[in-house]
Amino acid sequence: MKKILVILVCLPVFASAQKLIGGSNIIRWNLGSLALRNYHFTYERSITRHLSLSVSYRTMPKGSVPFQSQLEKAIKSDQINFGKFEMGNTAWTVAGRLYLGLGKMKGFYLEPYLRFANFDLSAPVKYTITSGPAAGQSKEALFAGNVKSTSPGLMIGWQFQLATKLVMDIQLLGGHYGHSSGDLNFAASLSTQEQDALRSSLADIKADPFKFTYNVNANGAQIKTDGPWAGIRGANIGIGLRF
Repeated sequence: MKKILVILVCLPVFASAQKLIGGSNIIRWNLGSLALRNYHFTYERSITRHLSLSVSYRTMPKGSVPFQSQLEKAIKSDQINFGKFEMGNTAWTVAGRLYLGLGKMKGFYLEPYLRFANFDLSAPVKYTITSGPAAGQSKEALFAGNVKSTSPGLMIGWQFQLATKLVMDIQLLGGHYGHSSGDLNFAASLSTQEQDALRSSLADIKADPFKFTYNVNANGAQIKTDGPWAGIRGANIGIGLRF
């Protein structure tokens, strides 16, 4: 009789422990993204034993561009001052995960996702006046604005239980490909000579495969971009709280 009473008393404790271990929700913090000034958080919810849905938010404060050398390769121009180029971004990602293991939200997974990103850019463009009273004078036009992208992609990885409430998510490899468009603006009073010089600098910028168009007038200039958007997601580690 005493054994039965002990078991009955302990049942709620056992049930609570199982609930903690096998909870259907995970809030996860992506640690690897901190190296790139990114703060990345994800909420994941189990739908079935092998399927979950998630939404994540990423933000990077505006500042110098990570991997500046890669940007210089993508945008070929001697007129852009890459040392002063600044970028910040935010992104929302919705995803589904198909777990191939036996446990709920555990084991190897395939994760198709859709990412909506917004990039806040400041791009200084140098130009040199070649005629008129100010001939030979060099100036800089600071273009500021946003580029938005929508990109479907696929990630593979492995998630496992570290402790009663903790999980570790190892993102092995992923990538996405989609479309982007943007507008960058520069406001200033420009003389005819300044307009000609700025047009010449903008004409030298090559950003294939993006469509790059511009308009210069007495009140400043505008750049429009349109084209494909791609990204690679390398190895990364996330720590999550399961409940």
